[in-house]
Amino acid sequence: MPSTLDLRRRIRSVKNTAQITKAMQMVAAAKMRKAQAAALAGRPYQEMLTRVLAAIKGRVESTSHELLAIRPVRRELILIFSTDKGLCGPLNTNLFRELSGTERDKTEFAVMGRKAVQYVARNKQNLTADFALKDTVRFADIRPIARFASEKFVLGEIDRVRVLYPKFVNTLTQEPVLRDLLPVPAEELDLEGAANVGEYLFEPDAQGVLDAILPHYIAFQLFQMALNARASEHSARMVAMKNATDNAKDLIKDLTLEYNKVRQENITTELLEITTAQLAVG
Repeated sequence: MPSTLDLRRRIRSVKNTAQITKAMQMVAAAKMRKAQAAALAGRPYQEMLTRVLAAIKGRVESTSHELLAIRPVRRELILIFSTDKGLCGPLNTNLFRELSGTERDKTEFAVMGRKAVQYVARNKQNLTADFALKDTVRFADIRPIARFASEKFVLGEIDRVRVLYPKFVNTLTQEPVLRDLLPVPAEELDLEGAANVGEYLFEPDAQGVLDAILPHYIAFQLFQMALNARASEHSARMVAMKNATDNAKDLIKDLTLEYNKVRQENITTELLEITTAQLAVG
């Protein structure tokens, strides 16, 4: 049975841990609110941009742009949005589980986040590029990533580009998604009634608008995925730290109860010894 000194030390240690996890929970909660607001704010613009492209699609040839070219997949590039730090529950584990079916010989990886770098290195995969993103993601930070993927696709080095990221659903739910980015999926632009929303006029012509807007569309898609990844990370970390804090409080209660029992036993033992000694003297 542990002594009262050992129990006091354990209680003090768990209390210190609870203070740390509580502080991390509060920081993650503050970041989570900003990240969630940013992720949700971009969705209306993303939807409108998709509708404009869907309207253009009906006025040009389906193969009129090199980013729309469909060819047999001999080699592919997968972009991964992961976290830099841990302590965010099973977020990264669930994310990397989606890569279990990839073929090592024909897959390259470009990663954003140290956890993805570690995963690729641990599994001896082909790491092509490693992009560092700040905690607050800006659109300017995503442009080089979009340009890198687009150039490799246009040059024929890659036949397909996919993106793996945690989609933010709500504070408690983050859904790992592996989706096609290039060529732009046809079903993504097949919006029913998209061409009938308003009367679109394209200047100088539909093809010119397509050439100008499609690279921006690719970059914004990646930007929205990065925002989802950040919102998912901070949400998962906030929930994980809250659970850790609650578990620490429960452990403190159990240790305190055990400490009181041991202390009471020691007091009872001392009283018995004193009573026995008095009886012996008397």
